Amino acid sequence: MRNLRSFAFFFILMVLVAGLAACQTPAGRSAGQVLDDATITAKVKAKLLDDPLVSGLAIDVDTFQGEVTLTGVVHSPKARIRAEDLARKTRGVRSVRNLIRIQP
Repeated sequence: MRNLRSFAFFFILMVLVAGLAACQTPAGRSAGQVLDDATITAKVKAKLLDDPLVSGLAIDVDTFQGEVTLTGVVHSPKARIRAEDLARKTRGVRSVRNLIRIQP
């Protein structure tokens, strides 16, 4: 009888774990997608910091399901284009929305 209870407990536990693994965030992303997006954001930010043309500028990076959105302010059109190119060439990026404003 004790073995049957243990088996039932572990069976229910496994069903619950499997159900939780399939859960999504309120935005419709799985935990894996959230992690992938965070990784992409970190890689894009690192590239921006490494680049002499855009390093130190006020550029924010957000990623949702592989789509990167760049916002902020730069001092030239060249810097705006460079930021977009760096983001676009980052592994895992599906598309880039460049909302960066130019303010000389």
